[in-house]
Amino acid sequence: MNTYHKYASNVFLAKCTEKHNKGDVIEVTTKYGKDNESIVYNLVFEKDGFFYYSIIRADGFNVQERAKARANRYTQWANSAIGQSRYLQQEANEGQDFLALGEPIKTDHYSGRRHRALIERNHERMRKSSELRKKAERHEEKAEYWASRENDINISMPESLELYKYKFEETEKFHADMKSGKIPRAHMCSLEYAKKEANKFKKLYELANQLWG
Repeated sequence: MNTYHKYASNVFLAKCTEKHNKGDVIEVTTKYGKDNESIVYNLVFEKDGFFYYSIIRADGFNVQERAKARANRYTQWANSAIGQSRYLQQEANEGQDFLALGEPIKTDHYSGRRHRALIERNHERMRKSSELRKKAERHEEKAEYWASRENDINISMPESLELYKYKFEETEKFHADMKSGKIPRAHMCSLEYAKKEANKFKKLYELANQLWG
């Protein structure tokens, strides 16, 4: 059985008992027992008789698809909450023709209890309607957040190789130009920060190349 092995942040390899070739389609089992059909990329390393391969989901599910799914889910929840809120708001109009008359509650009359219950019922409906609208707004905010990430690329995707190659070359050049004086330093730590940024993308590019090169 092939299982998942966490290799780096956002990166899970397939831990296999047998060798595979690039392009092979294999089943990889999660810790919850779910099988995902996956495509083999590179042999990353071997250890204790196991082979660890970089993989992608055969169905194309990745961080971008996950973001889209979450955006859709929160949008559906927001629409549901709005629908319930509007329904309760409409229900809160119960007895409006009578209430519009401004009749005082007749505490010493049998109708007083019904009058008070009607007001309390409508008040509770409006309270719940307001809560649901606020809930819908929170869901809408989360939907917008995940929608903004639908084009994200990270190290778990083969597309990251080209991205991090570009980022490394860009930050390395920026550091070299700042070191030579071609680019002025904004403050005394500017060169150090530029070097750290170049080193960060160098490591990401090297990891991406190992996984997807």
